[in-house]
Amino acid sequence: MNKESNSPETNPWLAPFEAGRQWIELATKAQTVFSEQLKTEAIPAPFSQEAVAGAFSQLFAKLLSDPVKLAHAQSDLWQRHVAFWQDIMTKDPGGANEAARPKDRRFKDEEWDRNLAFNVLKHNYLIGAEWLRKLVRDHADLPHHKQRQIEFFTERFLDAAAPTNFALTNPEVLRKTVETGGANLIKGFSRFLDDMAADAGHVRRVSEDAFELGVNLATSKGSVILRTDMMELIQYDASTDKVAGTPLLLIPPWVNKYYVFDLQPKSSFVKWAVDEGFTVFAISWVNPDESHAQKDLENYWLEGPLAALDCIRSVTSEPKVNIISYCLGGILTATGLAHLAGCGEDDRVSSATMIAAMTDFERYGDFEAFVTDEQVTALENHIRHKGYIDSGDLARLFALLRANDLIWSSGISSYLLAEDAVASDLLYWFADGIGMPGKVLSTFVRKIILDNALTKPAGLTIGGTLIDLKAITNPLCFVSLRDDHVCAWQDTYRGALQFNAEKRFILGGSGHNAGTINHPSAGKHGYWTNPELPQDPEVWFQNAQQHKGSWWPEWATWLKERSGTQVDARIVGGGAFPALEPAPGSYVRVRR
Repeated sequence: MNKESNSPETNPWLAPFEAGRQWIELATKAQTVFSEQLKTEAIPAPFSQEAVAGAFSQLFAKLLSDPVKLAHAQSDLWQRHVAFWQDIMTKDPGGANEAARPKDRRFKDEEWDRNLAFNVLKHNYLIGAEWLRKLVRDHADLPHHKQRQIEFFTERFLDAAAPTNFALTNPEVLRKTVETGGANLIKGFSRFLDDMAADAGHVRRVSEDAFELGVNLATSKGSVILRTDMMELIQYDASTDKVAGTPLLLIPPWVNKYYVFDLQPKSSFVKWAVDEGFTVFAISWVNPDESHAQKDLENYWLEGPLAALDCIRSVTSEPKVNIISYCLGGILTATGLAHLAGCGEDDRVSSATMIAAMTDFERYGDFEAFVTDEQVTALENHIRHKGYIDSGDLARLFALLRANDLIWSSGISSYLLAEDAVASDLLYWFADGIGMPGKVLSTFVRKIILDNALTKPAGLTIGGTLIDLKAITNPLCFVSLRDDHVCAWQDTYRGALQFNAEKRFILGGSGHNAGTINHPSAGKHGYWTNPELPQDPEVWFQNAQQHKGSWWPEWATWLKERSGTQVDARIVGGGAFPALEPAPGSYVRVRR
């Protein structure tokens, strides 16, 4: 180790007086943060721990009722450890099993393989984790939702128990601690206190000063031309002399800010679509507060996309609009199209594209651990005092779904290694969330998810009109992502099959966000197409053709066939809807 780099002159944390001053400041900050936490009003937790404990109690009872199976499981664990120690004795740690096991990014540091103590620690953890997964998967005869809770929280326990998460059992953290004389742990604890004070709901891994809306994020030129209680409608300036006759309306999820589609110019979907010759409009949702507590799904449709359709028809004189929507925006799109069909106005939409959108909740992945009657009741009690769920609570939920990436890996980087935050536009957007009114949250989880209302004729009502997805006649395009952790593509495929309308299905590569925002210039991820739509999604995939690059151009070709003839580019702010303010508008800047 370089003696000079570890001296008080180059590392003030090692100077006694400086270290003492820093400790006093840290203790004062901790006292302030914890005092504020104690002052917080006693609000019911958003999650029922009793329900999860009850599920595990049932599992333990099942295991104890069959001692033979339990004995076999214990024997299996013992044999796995014996096999590993045999490999150790033959100087082949991990043996053939190590070569067959997928690489775990948590153990990328060379010390996990080179150092015997760390190698044993790693393999003891991996052996135990594999054994426990098999135990809860193969030795439980429980109702489906109970089994999903057990499997989900077993995985979260295994995530938390990884030796990489602790300073004394992580070789990279140990090296950093020695090199800095412990400064990394002090700085990391200070960051932890800052995150607690901010109540962000996640480990903040993005520089707050790296981005500014309208400056280096959400920079596509346009103007807000309509504002309702639920949204602002942005019209973007054309970049071509001629544009497709039929305009394009972007409907983002109502729990996210729209600018994931307009990050930086090099990755912006909005800029790309404008350059492709589309007249693009985008909805920017309100970040709700107490005044929105009674806003329901029908308010989001009637005061959101439907109001936008009226405005777009007025400013473009076009009778039809193409819609592209994402995640929850897709659910709103499907519901809205059924509303238009029920009103005899389905001719107002030329086509609709739904990206990563669930319309059949027979199965809904990891969310099954959270959306049960007990959990929904706990959530409703949690938000009753203020009428909405804030972005911090939603961030905690999404972080749990990807705990290794969004909690533990981020925590190691920020709190143990004290690495500087990265300037990531996508992480900045993820941290800049939107809440959800209590009423629409209840409708979503109780009717759409638990009752699976979108698969039933008249399962929902919008503006007095019964909702039946099978009544939709507009051409539809469904885009899903192969590695989506939020909306598994097999589930979105199953939902697509329930529509009677003309439809096609495209499967993009990568995950929920990265697979959606996949600019063609990046040349990444690839996608799959298959004109046939068999009942089994795996059969669809086996017979699908794989393509390189982004799915955007493939979709644009499909869309242009439904976009009418070319017309002169439109001027933003003409007619009855003048420009109210430049994009990205006011709603997108509100944080709660």
